Amino acid sequence: MPPVLAATDDTNEAREKSAGAFRTISEVAQDLDVPQHVLRFWETRFGQIRPLKRAGGRRYYRPEDVDLVAGIKNLLHVRRYTIKGAQRIIKENGIRFVQAVGRGEAMAAPPPLQDLESGTEGHAAYDSASAALPSVDQAALEDALHEMRACRAILDGLRQPPE
Repeated sequence: MPPVLAATDDTNEAREKSAGAFRTISEVAQDLDVPQHVLRFWETRFGQIRPLKRAGGRRYYRPEDVDLVAGIKNLLHVRRYTIKGAQRIIKENGIRFVQAVGRGEAMAAPPPLQDLESGTEGHAAYDSASAALPSVDQAALEDALHEMRACRAILDGLRQPPE
């Protein structure tokens, strides 16, 4: 019996597509950890997502399409923007900015309070504890919270009737 050869990393790398290759919807969904139906839904909400469609309706995403979808995913799932809020970011900052967010080269600001998901429409509620903040902002907020708690303790002490 001939020896069984294990696949090496070299052969696996040869099977991977180049950075400029088109990707199928299943490849994009797998890479971004998003179901395919979500990508199709985003196409209906974000007209800027325009993968090439071949015979039978097969979608092929160009690298810039993948970057845009990754940026939209970041806005919706990481930064917790609503769809309207993400649409506004694209309109105000442009597609190139959102593509840069998708590549990790730029970061969108946290959404204003009115753009946070409310949790009432089947979306996950905004969790400020898990929202990513730069460490400088986090430290400043913790200092402010500490000062506010100290002020509250003083006010609570003043409200107590004298014995």
